[in-house]
Amino acid sequence: MKRVLSGIQPSGSLHLGNYFGMMSRMINYQEKNDLFCFIVNYHALTTIKEKELLKENTLQAAIDFFSLGLDPEKSTFWIQSDVPQVCESTWLLSNVINVGLLDRATSYKDKLSKGISANVGLYSYPILMASDILLFGGEIVPVGKDQKQHMEMTRDIAERFNQTYGKVFIVPEPDIDKKTHLIPGLDGQKMSKSYNNTIPIFGPEKALRKRFMSIVTDSADIDEPKSVESPIFHLYSLFLSEKDQLELKERFIKPGLRYGDLKNELYECFWEYFKPYREKRDYLMNHKDYVIKCLEGGANKASSVANEYLSNARSAMGLNYKG
Repeated sequence: MKRVLSGIQPSGSLHLGNYFGMMSRMINYQEKNDLFCFIVNYHALTTIKEKELLKENTLQAAIDFFSLGLDPEKSTFWIQSDVPQVCESTWLLSNVINVGLLDRATSYKDKLSKGISANVGLYSYPILMASDILLFGGEIVPVGKDQKQHMEMTRDIAERFNQTYGKVFIVPEPDIDKKTHLIPGLDGQKMSKSYNNTIPIFGPEKALRKRFMSIVTDSADIDEPKSVESPIFHLYSLFLSEKDQLELKERFIKPGLRYGDLKNELYECFWEYFKPYREKRDYLMNHKDYVIKCLEGGANKASSVANEYLSNARSAMGLNYKG
């Protein structure tokens, strides 16, 4: 049984890109693997400065994850800051890498170009991410394509530590699903809160329908074939089997389709797909004590694993001087 590990930032309402890019995969992994999953609220500090917003987003992300099928009995699920050992681990790991590794991080450069403050937390983000993975013995890490470089850096950090101090950490393998690694947003770019092009999983029906109706399309009229490269085709395909995807492709190629009708179809498909999850979410929103209890239990399980790896790392580096 492999240990699968990944986390998600509580940076706002979870959207279809989060769900199909990572969340649904993590939920499926819990059936046959040792699943470790967490809400990375330490990472969120690089962009969220409002105290109440971070608190609200953190609990909401956990509720959404449970609503979508994550089972606390089948997985280890926690809030990152409830296992602060990850911060000490980050410092230990920072002493085996050089600045050049961090300077090459494309994610850091991209965020600077978008106007995000160039603070030390953002710069050292890859080390904290490496600690998130290595401290819990992650073997398989489902990530999006945009995190591929960070995973390469994590592997590099683990290998350098092991070469310097002896084998302490597992060198993880990234798992990038080629079918869902890039979920298009309303404008065709990668679905991202920073682009304001997301489709939330949960929310008022009227507002959600409006988002679907605003998906960008080309100018093809009813008598012309529709592009299978369009955002609406890719989004619709996420909800369909391979057979149904082929049928959808045939419909797009043949004349006679209206984009407006397709958007309504897609919305109805989306609304029906997430119906049982909305009902569970309504229940959990009224039973937050249960959610918090589950998170505390997950943090305790995660802490026991973290303590073992941290103790081994401290010993390997000469910090456990008493024994």
